[in-house]
Amino acid sequence: MFWQRIKGVFSLDREVFRDIEQDESSLSQAAIIVLLVAILAGIGAAGAAAMGAAAVQSLSNFAGDLDLPSLTPSFGAAGAFINAFVGAFISWGVWALVTYFIGVKVFNGESTVSEMMRLIGFAQAPRLMSVFSFIPCIGFLFSFAGWIWAIVTSIIAIQEGVDLDAGKSFATILLSIVAVIIVNILIVGPILNLIF
Repeated sequence: MFWQRIKGVFSLDREVFRDIEQDESSLSQAAIIVLLVAILAGIGAAGAAAMGAAAVQSLSNFAGDLDLPSLTPSFGAAGAFINAFVGAFISWGVWALVTYFIGVKVFNGESTVSEMMRLIGFAQAPRLMSVFSFIPCIGFLFSFAGWIWAIVTSIIAIQEGVDLDAGKSFATILLSIVAVIIVNILIVGPILNLIF
């Protein structure tokens, strides 16, 4: 049933979204999807940090006396992995809470926080496409496509979960994304920078 639901999410099957909304036991499945996305995001961030550090080192060797410490990441590959991994879970929670608040309190929709956690978690399934990001030259396209597709699946999830029309669902997503970015910049990033 887990893989059938993921397939249904990819194909935008509204019946699958309704099933997820009503099945309280699907929260653990949503958490598994977020866990997989978090692992892939962590691997990507660690790889980017390692490549960035190597590039800065190469530039430093090439430039000689030019000091480039401001370009060096504040934490290494392990810190980048943990930052992205933890950030994925915090983003999931914040996104679900903000989506619930905006959808229910602002646009007068009907939902619960648990329903939004399940639906937003499953809506992240297209981000699993980033598993192909290692492919040279075109790998980033898979990640980008997964990110865009996750926005589309989130719109469907919000429409079904909060019973909003497409316009209000899209506005809810935009406001939620802004909230997640703000939380990551103002809270998650500084805390993890202190640790690492």
